[in-house]
Amino acid sequence: MHQIKQLSEHVWYLPASHETDRPVLGAVLGQDYSLLIDAGNSPAHAELFLNELKRIGASESRLLVLTHWHWDHIFGTKKMNLPAIAHAKTKLHIDKLKGLQWTDEALDERVRTGVEIEFCAEMIKKEFGEKRDEIKIVSPVMTFEDSLAIDLGGVHVRLKHVGGDHADDSTVVFIEEDSVLFLGDCYSPNMYAKKWHYNTPVFLKLLNELEEYQASFYIHSHANPATQEEFYQELFEMRAINRAALENKGDTEATLSAMKAALGRDPNEDEIEFASFFE
Repeated sequence: MHQIKQLSEHVWYLPASHETDRPVLGAVLGQDYSLLIDAGNSPAHAELFLNELKRIGASESRLLVLTHWHWDHIFGTKKMNLPAIAHAKTKLHIDKLKGLQWTDEALDERVRTGVEIEFCAEMIKKEFGEKRDEIKIVSPVMTFEDSLAIDLGGVHVRLKHVGGDHADDSTVVFIEEDSVLFLGDCYSPNMYAKKWHYNTPVFLKLLNELEEYQASFYIHSHANPATQEEFYQELFEMRAINRAALENKGDTEATLSAMKAALGRDPNEDEIEFASFFE
């Protein structure tokens, strides 16, 4: 079982679990309030997080922020039993989920029609098993358009809408005193398409915006926290792969050769797949 970890003075996180696509859950502990970042992919995931917060003695005066509308970040909201904050688009997307059914048949039909993707459908089945009645869709009670500042008591948090290919409602969460940036899934590809892909201008603009935070730690929801040096190296590699893919569009061998030259090594399987998202 995963346990909560302390990243900095005020920031704790529950690591991601890839078995059922559980994302990182974050907690920022101020003197007056705690801010929880994302609700988890199920009541069980949320309960694990809440129990871990209790174990470390975190304040029960809490708020919840949702980084975007995808199921794995919101299906634990009801269990959290907290007022949720999110971008206005996040609320619109979540509201659209309320009339849906979550049986195998309903999920399979949405995959067939392209409304849902197979990966998410399979992860939902695996996380919930037969307990689909536990899926309760809860909307945020507070929304913002561009940004929102929150004072937790000695700790200041800034929410900023950044959008991106993965979800047009993506929000990042910056903890000023600790210089930590929670990214959600914001720079992941568009998965709700016949082929996963990036829009290059949107992608590069987002990378620039994330880099400008100059955070000490960057946390993608499905990865381990990265130091600034590690994240900047990832940015360099993503930009290099993007250039190689665009400059050699349609020529796989030339793309691989350009990637090898830019990276100074043979690209791995994940990087080769990443390059295909720009074709």
